[in-house]
Amino acid sequence: MKETRSMVELSREAKIEMLRRMLRIRIFDEVASELQAKGEIPGPLHTSIGQEAEVVGACMALSRQDYMTGNHRSHGHPIGKGAPLGPLMAELLGKETGVCKGRGGSMHLADFAIGSLGESGIVGAGMPIATGAALSAKLRGTDQVALTFFGDGASNTGPFHESLNLAAIWKLPVIFLCENNGYAVVTRASDMVAVENIADRATAYAIPGEVVDGQNVLSVHEATSRAVKRAQSGAGPTLLDVRTYRYRDHAEFGKMGDSVASYRSKEEVEAARKRDPIEMFAKILIEGEVLDEDGVASVRAQVISEVDEAVDFARASAFPDVSTAFDFLFVDAVAPRH
Repeated sequence: MKETRSMVELSREAKIEMLRRMLRIRIFDEVASELQAKGEIPGPLHTSIGQEAEVVGACMALSRQDYMTGNHRSHGHPIGKGAPLGPLMAELLGKETGVCKGRGGSMHLADFAIGSLGESGIVGAGMPIATGAALSAKLRGTDQVALTFFGDGASNTGPFHESLNLAAIWKLPVIFLCENNGYAVVTRASDMVAVENIADRATAYAIPGEVVDGQNVLSVHEATSRAVKRAQSGAGPTLLDVRTYRYRDHAEFGKMGDSVASYRSKEEVEAARKRDPIEMFAKILIEGEVLDEDGVASVRAQVISEVDEAVDFARASAFPDVSTAFDFLFVDAVAPRH
């Protein structure tokens, strides 16, 4: 059994790494937004700005070998799991050095090297994949777990209920983490979810459900670590209802402008910003004498340099050659004849 870490057991280095990964997500997405506005990134962009704590807190409770699936808001998940920034940025720009050879783009990132099985714009699509990965781990007898990120809107889809039911019946080592940012595109969760808490839906499948403060990275890490231990013990899945908030609109469209933004007030967004997850955690580190203000600034400067290097790498990379347009589309599942 691998060792999982609770809040009090986190080392100084692990806490600094938490800050570093949160800053990587924030700065990566800010720069990606700027590149899209310049026309360097095609298509819509879904940023995780404001949601960094729930991503990093959850991912750092996993091992590198554990599985993860994301959703359309996809840049933060592999960054939180420890993926290098260069290939991720190259994928956003459609370059052949990207994690998916330039075929996936912003919403379809995958990096098997760190357990990221893929992300999709199809709402709820990652949950059955994570459930299958958890079944694979159980059949192979490993201590791997699978964690799937999904939004509050996805909790109303068939894959959510089918995956929870199957995982509960077979006691699969999977964690269902709802990134509950309060909105499905422009619709309030309170207008489309019949129960007060999405975590309440766990009762129907006789599994634990927990509401977690998604702006506190340590709270998310502790809750996810408990779910990991439960999964590894053979007790089955956990549903985490992680309350977070996205500062930007559902999607950004560069030169086309933002999508409809009248569904929430500026006052609401500003109130949410008062609990900025990065600022909150930096304060915790300073008060706990893990870092001083100069130390926090140094980590930020290092991350800015990392993101700049990722942009340079992506820009210097070539686009896929047209002759390779049909590569990677099919897998020959027929065993070769001898």
